[in-house]
Amino acid sequence: MMHSLLQALSPKGRDARLSILIFHRVTAQCDPLFPGEMHARRFDATLAWLARWFQVLPLRDAVARLQAAELPARALAISFDDGYADNVEVALPILQRHGMPASFFIASDFLGGGCMWNDDIIEAVRASTLDELDVGPLGHYSLRTVDARRRAIAQLIGQIKYLPPLARAEAVHEVQRRSGCGAAPTLMMRPEGVRTLHRAGMEIGAHTATHPILARLNRVDAANEIARGRAALEDIIGEPVTGFAYPNGKPDTDYLREHVDMVRAQGFAYAVSTAPGAARLGDDVFELPRFTPWDDTRLRFGLRMARNLASSRRRPQSCAGERVPAVQPG
Repeated sequence: MMHSLLQALSPKGRDARLSILIFHRVTAQCDPLFPGEMHARRFDATLAWLARWFQVLPLRDAVARLQAAELPARALAISFDDGYADNVEVALPILQRHGMPASFFIASDFLGGGCMWNDDIIEAVRASTLDELDVGPLGHYSLRTVDARRRAIAQLIGQIKYLPPLARAEAVHEVQRRSGCGAAPTLMMRPEGVRTLHRAGMEIGAHTATHPILARLNRVDAANEIARGRAALEDIIGEPVTGFAYPNGKPDTDYLREHVDMVRAQGFAYAVSTAPGAARLGDDVFELPRFTPWDDTRLRFGLRMARNLASSRRRPQSCAGERVPAVQPG
């Protein structure tokens, strides 16, 4: 039944639709703080469902076939954002076991094994031994229960996300200081991890250098972020990088039309947002939609995928950005 429904919603040829899934982390075990986050056992089950219902293609090949009106029915591609170490250590072996390709969009400045700012917040709240966290103008938060810590993380990230880069860094440092925690554990992959993915046949894509909100930068800085991130990755793998993912990825909020033009002018072949939907022939390949159903049962997962295909429209609003586990899309 599900196979037939998806076939009807995503036929082959000129009427085809390309579903692109977006992931961030795949932890080895279920995270007690965020049990809904993707982990190894759940990711393995998800790929088994995808194998049953979809034809999983390399993203860059799928984009080319979409433009040529040659997509197969039920076409789907898998992507990861940011460059977490567990993408190599946990996700890659599962992808290989299922024989599935994926594209990894990596923010290059974190490749020394660092930590992204939102994870600094998550890990500070996770590790704090306080019952109450007072962050001055950023608010006062209870940390007495797991649910309270989830709410604190979501609210802090929401407040800090759109601050200018320097102010954002200062706010993150203040959260760490007041929580009684030092630097977060290393979460991001190293350059050798990028090479491992590339040698395994996975696509490496650009995701800027420092993962800024492009819409908050001037034109020169935004163009430099896009170019510098790509150049660093090309130096690592020794091949051209042709795909790009907008950081956070919400159209008209996180990136603007001028950034779409920048990506096109810099010679990328395609770019992806975090707006939900499925791409169709004639859509702008520099604003391809992406989507991930977070349901943990096969039926709900399949129905969510079907609904995303059925509701696809041009340049939709966003459903997800950088990894904020407490508020994953529903």
